[in-house]
Amino acid sequence: MNTSPEPRNVVLVHGGFVDGSGWQGVYDILTSDRYKVSVVQNPTLSLAGDVAAVRQVLDAQDGPVVLVGHSYGGAVISEAGTHPKVASLVYVAAFAPDKGESVSTLIADPPPGAPVPPILPPRDGFLFLDRDKFADAFAGDLPAAQAAFMADSQVPWGVDALSGAVVEPAWRVKPSWYLIATDDRMIPLAAQRAMSERTGSQVVEVAASHSVYLSQPDEVAALIRRAAEH
Repeated sequence: MNTSPEPRNVVLVHGGFVDGSGWQGVYDILTSDRYKVSVVQNPTLSLAGDVAAVRQVLDAQDGPVVLVGHSYGGAVISEAGTHPKVASLVYVAAFAPDKGESVSTLIADPPPGAPVPPILPPRDGFLFLDRDKFADAFAGDLPAAQAAFMADSQVPWGVDALSGAVVEPAWRVKPSWYLIATDDRMIPLAAQRAMSERTGSQVVEVAASHSVYLSQPDEVAALIRRAAEH
């Protein structure tokens, strides 16, 4: 008879330009540890729509949840994380807006010398990364073929999602953890450190690109476990 405790629930939220399949490495590790893991396929058309998609998944959980967001997904969990089933938040190289802030406002004034993401001008209300610069900016520590596939399978990121402002940031009332990717060329290192400090998060730093959740799933899973066990 198995007397081990039931696993905690983990909900994973992807960011812009990608979909939830990138979480598979993290998913595999956590499910092998008997966590119940759900991956949200948020459409990244608007912040409100993505928050609704996350809350729908949260509603279906059978107990407390560790809510995890990568990149723009951090803005989504900051708003969706006020859901009563959310016990803690994990930011993975992610935006953590305060009340009234959006990803758009957070990237409006980059630090001097910081890398500028190669976002192309909006096309019919959607954003894409320059394919030829995708690997260097987003996936510098992934195999070239994998980075090329990601560049060619980009999910259109809605301008409305980028500009959606957080109303009630969950990190003000829920404990949070933050994984800083020190080689990130999408969200500057200084910005990640500032956001993690402002949120009062417990922090780990990993030498990785913006795609740390793909390149170092063990590190990401380890931080999620810490949030689950606090």
